[in-house]
Amino acid sequence: MIRSTTSLFALAGALFCADAASAQTAVADTSATQPDDRPAGAGQSDTAQPDDAATIVITGRSTRSSTELPGTEMQKILPGVSPLKAIQTLPGVLYITADPWGYNEQNAQIFIHGFAANQLGYTMDGIPLGDQSYGNYNGLSPQRAVISENVGRVVVSTGAGDLATASNSNLGGTVETYSSAPLDTFGIQAAQTFGSYGTSRTSVRIDTGAFGVDGNTSAYLSAARQHARAWDFNGIQGGWQANGKFVNDGKAGKLTLYFDYNDMTQPNEDATTFFKPSAGGAPATPVQLYTPYTKPFFYPDLATYRTSYLNALGNSPTAQGSNYRNYYSDAQRTDYLLYMRYDAHLSDRVTWSTTGYFHHNDGVGVVAGPLGQSITTAQPYLDPNYATAVANKCQFGGNGNGVRPAACTALTDAQAAAAGAALVAATGGSGLITRTTEYRIDRGGIISAVALDLGNHKIEFGGWFERNSTTQYRRWYAVDITNPAASTPYIRPLDAKSPLFTQYQGEARINELQLHLQDSWQVTRKLLVNAGFKTSAQWANGWFPVQPKAGSLSGLAGGLPQGRIDTKNWFLPAVGANYNLNGHEQLYFNVQKNLRQYQAYLAGGGGPWFTGSQAAFNAFADQGKPESSWTYEGGLRTSRGLGNGIGFDAQVNYYHVVFNNRLLAISTNPGGIAGSGITGGTSILVNVGDVHTDGVDAAFTFRVGRTFSLYNATSYNLSKYQSDYSSTATGIGAATGTCIGGYVVTAGVVPTCGKQLPGTPKWMNKTVATLSVGPFEAQVIGDFVGRRFATFTNDASVPSYFLTSLRLAAKVPENVLPLRKLEVSLNVTNLTDRKGVSTLSIGSATNSYSAYPIAPRQWFLTVSAAY
Repeated sequence: MIRSTTSLFALAGALFCADAASAQTAVADTSATQPDDRPAGAGQSDTAQPDDAATIVITGRSTRSSTELPGTEMQKILPGVSPLKAIQTLPGVLYITADPWGYNEQNAQIFIHGFAANQLGYTMDGIPLGDQSYGNYNGLSPQRAVISENVGRVVVSTGAGDLATASNSNLGGTVETYSSAPLDTFGIQAAQTFGSYGTSRTSVRIDTGAFGVDGNTSAYLSAARQHARAWDFNGIQGGWQANGKFVNDGKAGKLTLYFDYNDMTQPNEDATTFFKPSAGGAPATPVQLYTPYTKPFFYPDLATYRTSYLNALGNSPTAQGSNYRNYYSDAQRTDYLLYMRYDAHLSDRVTWSTTGYFHHNDGVGVVAGPLGQSITTAQPYLDPNYATAVANKCQFGGNGNGVRPAACTALTDAQAAAAGAALVAATGGSGLITRTTEYRIDRGGIISAVALDLGNHKIEFGGWFERNSTTQYRRWYAVDITNPAASTPYIRPLDAKSPLFTQYQGEARINELQLHLQDSWQVTRKLLVNAGFKTSAQWANGWFPVQPKAGSLSGLAGGLPQGRIDTKNWFLPAVGANYNLNGHEQLYFNVQKNLRQYQAYLAGGGGPWFTGSQAAFNAFADQGKPESSWTYEGGLRTSRGLGNGIGFDAQVNYYHVVFNNRLLAISTNPGGIAGSGITGGTSILVNVGDVHTDGVDAAFTFRVGRTFSLYNATSYNLSKYQSDYSSTATGIGAATGTCIGGYVVTAGVVPTCGKQLPGTPKWMNKTVATLSVGPFEAQVIGDFVGRRFATFTNDASVPSYFLTSLRLAAKVPENVLPLRKLEVSLNVTNLTDRKGVSTLSIGSATNSYSAYPIAPRQWFLTVSAAY
């Protein structure tokens, strides 16, 4: 028998095309009031089994481009895949990272219509997840908020998010993840994956089924364990996660309780720094040309690292420059997330939904590497004669521990070497030192909204308030040669020893307030109009109980800046319409203004609290403007049945974005790990003017009966800076208003005018072909990413790539075994074993950038069962 399936991306019509009935009865999106248990597919109820054949549906927000991806289709990409990795195949979305699941956060990169990760909004069941920065201060990643197998659906708005979305960073769209509902019958589900590099992933879920006097209560508990070795070094990605969900759906209202625990350890990759000489400039040096494809860590081979790689003073090979190798690096995160939601049915026309939530995170990012690479930070704390060394110009330079500077005449070479040897002894005698960034987040909030059904008008008004208390520490630890077991990627340094010193500690208290009012008006049977506005206000106070010592942090004049910045915009409007032409075709448009609040992160660049002086901070507090954008989008959808089981669905979507007050954090210490030196440095934060974007997404799905589907999506994005900027700006504004052209920085003017936004490709194409015959299914995914520029002046770029993946699956026919489901699937990622550049780390105007490699071909075999 031929079984009906909907391919993950039987998309363009099901993905983009609302049918005639939904267009005629469309209502305002109710994600603020009922986000978690809406059906994952057309015609499904809240009690549908999660392994039923899924359907891709368009959301109720039919006046904007918005795509819904069911969790069952996510698991076809790769069992356990993160929600962000799963949306890579959608039009206009670029998401790349070093591992096939999309779990590694250090080198994760996402662009949607030219906007980067921290310029988008993210939620899980309506709960804000922050801006997804690697050094996060206000949230957590979706895969840490919900087990992948418990995802009910992911909704991506590529133009502008809904007004009710709880986010202060959604300049360019939103990614909303929803956990699945408990089942109405008792059941046990389990899956086990084995594969390349020692992969083992286990997930188990137990559903209670409906219980209680009225049979309106249900719940589930689930757990997952991930274990996999990194593909180019001996580092283990792993962790444990648990979810629980309880739902009581009565006549008076619906109560939902949710809990998530996640404990994660991720070995990080190191980026390779590339250098391209300027046209007409000096040729690259041999050190600059040393660009290995990977930079694997030495862990756990400490002896070889110390004796064959580092010299006795802890300096790495000079010939490798910034592309030296570390001993190990990792990210460790522990999260607790819980919420309680009550949807009160005040009448048949009024629903009042209120959600309270709390999130606690503690984490640490660790790098253990050569003492010489960190000597400019370590020496001010560990050398009792540092002040004298500075006065005599004898302080050591980067990767120069124990090496007498040429300007130093107060020491002999032997005396300098002896001083360096003393620093090796002070850091454990190994020639290594460990740097950490240690995090704490405690945030809680409330989301409340009232929805009124007034016939042709569906009105919603509500708000979101969050209080966030966050801390970041920069600490340094010895690597004790007599106790190497205390320095591993799998323990937190503070649990094993006391720090040598705390370089700085940042504290921030942040209050967020967002209000919204929106109306969905069914003007005629064919015309739907949505209109409304939201507010966005932030009150942020940051200070440093521990300030860095003079000389230990580049670009610092005095201490790190402290103080309060309050930013408020009380009117951010949106208006859109959808017109149903004939039951098959629809026209739609949406216009919306959004705002991104300042990042109150106190352990690196990106926000005013890590600029190099109090004066620079004060200028932003008094005169600065947060980034804002106007998004204009419109398109045409069509859905046609051509007879004999053949169907065709398509959408063409055009968008224009005016991005104002683009902020650029210019690092005072470029190069090295992920585009930033290991010792870190402050940033010069400047407004470089506007970016204008024009783009088109076009997608179609062609179906032949229930057996075959072909999906293809092509995206074009042109995002251009509208002005050059001054690299020597002393104030907050650096846009020069000029357009000098070329690639050479002239008199401090960086020629960015008319240049493409780096990191985001102009062209992308996604293809998915699915064949289903009886119990067998085959799916091939192709992903083309065009050339990407790697510097702000576009003088360096990385070539395009095309990746393919394959899935083969077979189900045991029903009624053969006493199980509801038994399936075996094989997934192969990077099928052709393509090499190239995945994630780009961009921090320079010209010449240089850092990049991570594409992961090699890997295979994974999964057995999943349900009872």
